[in-house]
Amino acid sequence: MSPSQLASTSDKIKVEQRGHTALVTIDNPAANTWDTESLPALKALVQALNEARDIYALVLTGAGEKFFSAGADLKIFADGDPAKADEMARYFGEAFETLADFRGVSIAAINGFAMGGGLEVALACDIRIAEEQAQMALPEAKVGLLPCAGGTQRLSWLVGEGWAKRMILCGERINAATAEKIGLVEEVVGKGQALDKALALAEQVGEQSPSSIGRCKTLIHSARDKAIGDGLAGERELFVELFSTEDQREGVNAFLEKRKAEWKNR
Repeated sequence: MSPSQLASTSDKIKVEQRGHTALVTIDNPAANTWDTESLPALKALVQALNEARDIYALVLTGAGEKFFSAGADLKIFADGDPAKADEMARYFGEAFETLADFRGVSIAAINGFAMGGGLEVALACDIRIAEEQAQMALPEAKVGLLPCAGGTQRLSWLVGEGWAKRMILCGERINAATAEKIGLVEEVVGKGQALDKALALAEQVGEQSPSSIGRCKTLIHSARDKAIGDGLAGERELFVELFSTEDQREGVNAFLEKRKAEWKNR
C-alpha cells in the first residue's frame, strides 16, 4: 500500500507519516497556543486522517521543549466580544470533538506545560504520556473564563469529580506524578522521552486490526458520549455567557497586563 500524502492547511499544525502513524505537532511559538487558524487546521487534518486507510494511529505533541500547548491565545478575548467568543468556542468544539472521534488511536505526548485548551486537546486523545517535568492545569477561571473545549466534561470522567473540582474550581496546577496518580495520564517518562514512548505505543496499535480497533473505540466511548454530549454544548453556551460579565474583561486583561485581577462578581 502506498503511503498517504498527508498535509496540513496551516504551518501551525505540522504532520508527518511514520509507518502507519501520523505524527502531528502543534507548532505556534512561543507557547503553541490555539487560534482561529490552528483549530480548523486540526479538524481538517483529523478528517483527512480518517480517510487515509493506511493510518492507524495519531501521535500529538508540541514543538520545542517547554510547551505541549498553553491553550487559547488570550489576546483574542481581550475586547470581551461575545461574537468572537462564540466563534472560538465553536472552533474548539469542532476541532477537539473531531479528534476525540478519530477512527484510530490517538496518543498525546505531553512534553511540557499543558494548560487550558492545551490540556483539553490531550483530554480529547485516547491515551496520554507525560514527561516528568510536564505540568497540567485548567486555569480559565483565573482569567474570568471557563474550559470550553471539553475540560469540565472529560476531566471529570477521567479523574473523578473531586480532582476535577480541585483543578477547575481551585485552579490547582498538577505535576506529572500527580497526573499519573489520579489517572489523568497513563504513564510518566523522563524528559525528552514522551514522543518515543508514544510512537512505540502507536506501533503496537498497528499490530492489531484497524477495523476491530475502530469498533472497540466506538463501544468504549458509547456510554461516556451519551453522558457528556449535552455537557459539551452547555460548556460552549456558558463560555459565551461569561462575555456579558465585567469579570471576564477584567480577568483576561489583568493576565495580559501581568497584574492581579480585581473581581467584582458581576
